[in-house]
Amino acid sequence: MNLQTQIEGLVAGASLEALQKALGEAQKSPITDPRLYTELLKSTFSQPGSATSGINFYDLEAPAKILYPVLTPLRNEIPRVSGKGGIQANWRAVTGINTSGVRVGVSGGNRNAVIAVSTADYTAAYKGIGIESNVDFEAQYAGQGFDDVRAIAARSGLESLMLGEELLLLGGNGSLALGTTPTPTLSQSTTGGALVDGTYHVTAVALTLEGFANATVAGGIPTEITRVNADGSTDTFGGGSAQRSNSASIVVNGGGATQSVLAAVAAVRGAVGYAWFWGASAGGATLGAITGTPSYRITTATGAGTQDRDDLPAADNSVNALVFDGLLTQALKPGSNAYWDDLAGGTLTSDGAGGIVEFDEALKSLWDNYRLSPDTIWLSSQQALDIGKKILNAGQTTGAYRIVFNPEQGMIAGGIMVATYLNRFSMAGANTIKVRIHPNLPSGTILMTTTKLPYPLSNVNNVMQVRCRQDYYQIEWPLRTRKYEYGVYADEVLQHYFPPSMAVITGIAAG
Repeated sequence: MNLQTQIEGLVAGASLEALQKALGEAQKSPITDPRLYTELLKSTFSQPGSATSGINFYDLEAPAKILYPVLTPLRNEIPRVSGKGGIQANWRAVTGINTSGVRVGVSGGNRNAVIAVSTADYTAAYKGIGIESNVDFEAQYAGQGFDDVRAIAARSGLESLMLGEELLLLGGNGSLALGTTPTPTLSQSTTGGALVDGTYHVTAVALTLEGFANATVAGGIPTEITRVNADGSTDTFGGGSAQRSNSASIVVNGGGATQSVLAAVAAVRGAVGYAWFWGASAGGATLGAITGTPSYRITTATGAGTQDRDDLPAADNSVNALVFDGLLTQALKPGSNAYWDDLAGGTLTSDGAGGIVEFDEALKSLWDNYRLSPDTIWLSSQQALDIGKKILNAGQTTGAYRIVFNPEQGMIAGGIMVATYLNRFSMAGANTIKVRIHPNLPSGTILMTTTKLPYPLSNVNNVMQVRCRQDYYQIEWPLRTRKYEYGVYADEVLQHYFPPSMAVITGIAAG
């Protein structure tokens, strides 16, 4: 062992001996100086109690998650075509041949009589649609390094416009005035509610699709709307409610506190919903229910809402002159010749053989009158549930369905969804119709549509189409404040060349 190695060993041994001695002294004599003890406590860290306090990393995932549905099946599937200027789309149609019914038999050497042909002229005025969004400078600063807030604003504007357009394509109402809602008829029952003896007054209001979609018991039904726009201008239009009905009254005098009153009005063509106001006096009636049927059973003394019957103007506000007519409106307009049936609060009926009575009546009518079959049945989630139960009623003896077992591990899946419906009224034999849920159809309404006419040389490539004078465009407006402002717009109209190819069933109760 050389000299250097001997020196390093002595130093190491001395250091170890010194460290052991120091540790021993510390155990015998812990730090008692309060100043040193306090400083040690201040330098101790623990996990913070919240995500935004203490020395704590904020585990935020970028970019922002977009957690809302953009469901626009009609907008996605209806063809879009370019317009050619002007203020409206115009077309003419031959709607019938030999309308006078001339017989084809002729006598020798003679000519037959001349047939009559019916024609019609159609127009559809273009309407502008659009929506605005903005981002202030501070929001843009705050989002740096996380997400592009301006891009989110532009995207949300476009998607908002698409969602609004979908509602218009289904049931925009620019021309069909619902008028005055019929006066309710009232009938008493000694059961089914919590009414005590007394006099009750009831008022009803018919609603369009736009009115129904924007009405709540807590917030009230829309009447006349005055909107302040991004440029400071204002627009006034109908919110989708008919003129209120006259007030009807009934004296409940059956004894006890379990009574109820059934209120019903004659169905209004063009309405998909009804609002119900009731109370101890006509002026004191408050909003208590919004239904997809023209009837409602009243079980409490007053409505739970805050909108009073006397808050409603004595005017019809069902038409929104700023929008075009959607499919429901075009089908339900007088003279459209589309099929319409209102069940007045009744449920769909099973035919006992795997079918729905009301569906078959509509399909038979379309064949008998126009020799055509629809290809899609649009309905709400409630009616989708109901028809599944009607068609696959366990008490029926029917071959309308079959169960397929998965041989792997003996598995079988529960639940049944009706995806198609068999139309028996077709010259080509059995024809299947798609059954689809639409996100904007209220419970109580079903729409059948046709996308192809079976008539040769009809010159109708698209039974329905969106004719655009100007399709979607986006504008980033010049700065006028410390905000980036965006507008998304289009100018268009929905054309339906043959409304008789549609069928509408309304007033359907759940069950």
